[in-house]
Amino acid sequence: MIGGLGTTELILIFALIVLLFGASKLPELARSMGTSMGEFKKAQRESDLSLKEFEKTIKNVPEDEKKSKIQQMALDNGIDITDKTDDELLDEIQAALKKPKEVSEP
Repeated sequence: MIGGLGTTELILIFALIVLLFGASKLPELARSMGTSMGEFKKAQRESDLSLKEFEKTIKNVPEDEKKSKIQQMALDNGIDITDKTDDELLDEIQAALKKPKEVSEP
């Protein structure tokens, strides 16, 4: 049983294919299906390899590039990020943005 198809259904499908394409065309049809499946599997292997390479590059990112946008924004605003969660940093960033900046007059 293949994909919910029984033996009777498979025989019927094969007979229909023979009637539609003729016995002389079956080897050509099978050959083209084989090459198509081979190309599909080749493309699948290539995509798997490229995905694995991409995952490796993500794992090999330097530590300083792994900082989140929140941590980067906190650093830009002069906030110490050591031992603080992103939520704590967001609170400090919001507090820093609410404070009016001192403007020096020339």
